[in-house]
Amino acid sequence: MELKGNKLLSLNRPKLNDSMRIRYIQAIFLFILLATPLHAQSLDEAKVWYLEGRYAEALPVFQREYQEKPDNAPLNQWMGVCLYETGKILEAKGYLEFASSKKIPEGYLYLGKLLVKLYRFEEAEKEFEKYQKVHRRNNEALGRLEQEREYADKLQRAVSRTEDVQLIDSVVVPKSDFLSAYNLSRAAGSLMPLGQFLKGPTKAGETLYMNERQNKVFFARSDDVWGNETGNTDLFTMEKLLDEFGNEKALPQTINTTGRQAYPFVMSDGLTIYFASTDHQSFGGYDLYVTRYNLATDSYLVPNQLNMPFNSPFNDYMMAIDEQKGIGWFASDRFQPEGQVCVYTFIPNERVTLIEGKEKTYMARRAAIASIRDSWRQNADYSALRASAQEKAVTEQGATGEFVFVINDQVTYHLLSDFKDSQARSIYSQARGLSNQLRELNQELAGQRERYATGGSDSGSLRNEILRMEREASTLYKEIERLEIQARNQEIRSIFN
Repeated sequence: MELKGNKLLSLNRPKLNDSMRIRYIQAIFLFILLATPLHAQSLDEAKVWYLEGRYAEALPVFQREYQEKPDNAPLNQWMGVCLYETGKILEAKGYLEFASSKKIPEGYLYLGKLLVKLYRFEEAEKEFEKYQKVHRRNNEALGRLEQEREYADKLQRAVSRTEDVQLIDSVVVPKSDFLSAYNLSRAAGSLMPLGQFLKGPTKAGETLYMNERQNKVFFARSDDVWGNETGNTDLFTMEKLLDEFGNEKALPQTINTTGRQAYPFVMSDGLTIYFASTDHQSFGGYDLYVTRYNLATDSYLVPNQLNMPFNSPFNDYMMAIDEQKGIGWFASDRFQPEGQVCVYTFIPNERVTLIEGKEKTYMARRAAIASIRDSWRQNADYSALRASAQEKAVTEQGATGEFVFVINDQVTYHLLSDFKDSQARSIYSQARGLSNQLRELNQELAGQRERYATGGSDSGSLRNEILRMEREASTLYKEIERLEIQARNQEIRSIFN
């Protein structure tokens, strides 16, 4: 039997009686009637969410509406603002430019804010001027504008102080596994997810640093509930007592201010700490800071914010420097997709050197890390350093050395990797850290003495300050001498026993 057309379909379709057919038709009409009101109600609801700052919830509704009305100016503004506020800066740009071209006032302000984060300050100011002209009698709007201009000025000053650092590599990895890009030598200690060390719930992405001797750790945790994304977090340290870690201590308030402090890393000297913070006048999100333990005062100095390009208006964190390999790493989510982070590899500078004498566009590119090649020296070959950054094995830094440390009449060390005994290496690293501190103190002391020699109304207070600094220098010198003797003796015992 041959079946043509849709007869086969008719044979397979279940038959409906009159009652079933009526209910079926009613269901279709009910769906049609409800579909349009629900659609409209969702848009109204999205506008409410937008005004309440619930941008992530409002965005999908606006995206759906935009498919039907791409030339609608308010929709472009709502889309642009939602994308901007949810961290999708580059995606937001086109929508905000369209809204600005259609003279939407909020489009002026947000496009200006976006251009500031791209370090295009002159273009941003043009948008701010448009916004100011529209709201010249609105004090609340002018107050918002003033805050944005102050922030722009702050960023512009920071861009002008961009550090001349050589970025030799970069890799984009999932944030959940970003520590896989850090390959520290044993002498630099180790980094691990916080949950790998501490029992109980921990916040995803938080890290812990353990020193080379594996007897001290630094980590961050919340004051109240673990894993609270919006709550404050402070830095803590613990030491190993016999076979277990204990004696938990919070770092001082010079470090643990309001906001979130996290991602600690301690240099091999045991004194210098890098960490990330959302406070300490950060540019936005996490910024990178460094502080150092002051032996004379038995506390940490007020943290210093690192220069650009290490910091940005986005989240920048997990600075780690491996002195033995001669390289460092830091992570940033600037212009990265959600859930991704870029880990940069760089050559640490012995002292901070700023980029000078360059045009604004070049400075902005270097600050934003538009291309790591911008930082490369002419004809430089970074292949060996990049390979070192990718391998976990300890490698030599070169034959020229970093210091001269006499062990005995036959043995002299020039690199930290020359030490055979890990404890001796750690002790000598502390001595080197104190030596750097003493050098800086002596430089400051020389300046104070010069001021004192020229005389002035504050000569009395200067004299007291000079005496205090001289006592501190004497204490540092004695401690350095003691540590060097201890390191030498420990290394000799290791070599000849």
